[in-house]
Amino acid sequence: MGNILVFLEHDKGILPESTLSVLSAAGELKEKWGKEKLIGICFGPSAENAAEEALSYGPDLVLYSIQPVFEKYLAIPYAEAVIQACKEENCGVLVGAATSVGKDFFPRVAVALDAGQASEVLAVNDDGSLKRFMYAGEILAEIEVCSENRVLSIRSTAFSPAEEGERKGQSKEVQFSVESELSSEIVSYHFSEGDRPDLFSADCVVSGGRGLGSEESFKDHIFPLADVLGAAVGASRAAVDSGFAPNNWQIGQTGKMVAPKLYIAVGISGAAQHLAGMKDSSVIVAVNKNDEAPIFEIADYGLVADLFQVVPELVEEIKRIKQMN
Repeated sequence: MGNILVFLEHDKGILPESTLSVLSAAGELKEKWGKEKLIGICFGPSAENAAEEALSYGPDLVLYSIQPVFEKYLAIPYAEAVIQACKEENCGVLVGAATSVGKDFFPRVAVALDAGQASEVLAVNDDGSLKRFMYAGEILAEIEVCSENRVLSIRSTAFSPAEEGERKGQSKEVQFSVESELSSEIVSYHFSEGDRPDLFSADCVVSGGRGLGSEESFKDHIFPLADVLGAAVGASRAAVDSGFAPNNWQIGQTGKMVAPKLYIAVGISGAAQHLAGMKDSSVIVAVNKNDEAPIFEIADYGLVADLFQVVPELVEEIKRIKQMN
């Protein structure tokens, strides 16, 4: 029967919504694949706090380690520890979020365990098969991982977060044997700062594309609209490559996957790679002067107009409405 190991990413001991969504997906897999237990695993400073919080969302056991080697993320020690945990806890399935961390070390685990891997899973069907996008979101495929061991990364925006319930399990500190010589080290982290919401958790995202023409124009038009809506700021790859916006704002197949309640695309034509990162949004609004732009094919509301004229007008109108209320 076997168990499912759930990799629990955390932020200073607090589980983000993406991890709660992974726990929800893991619960579905446990039921539909007939597995016995959900076992969580987390590493690094404050991992004990993350483990304790996770117990309220379904796991039968949560392993954690605060060994110095896990103080900063590196793929090799994370992979080796997860491989050991899979073997010792009889876990033939590994599940985690399709974040930069999961995308980095999950393939190492899959190779070591001779496991089939399914990336960015969107849903678990009643028969246990899986749904995921292929070809930059052009195809929605139903797949089955036929190997004995399986590694799955979950597109967290596709699953509702797990709901807090009665604690039934326990946490356990573990000392892992990480013996591989590390060929790299993390020197320091530099976090982007700002008062706007995080892209992953924002209810509203305003994104700009190459149509804005310059970094100055991006700031003059995207920032005011985002500020008046309390929205996060995103960008297309073309805008990032042109230097209009930093890389961590990029949305798309090679950037971040978002699914806010409202997504506003300004000056974005809608390449398949960008659409793959935001097409799950509840409501999509597009502003583009080209009426044949692909973005209009998936937009709920489209405005064919000069963004340099209509965006300032939209900002002023939103301000007026907010003052009335």
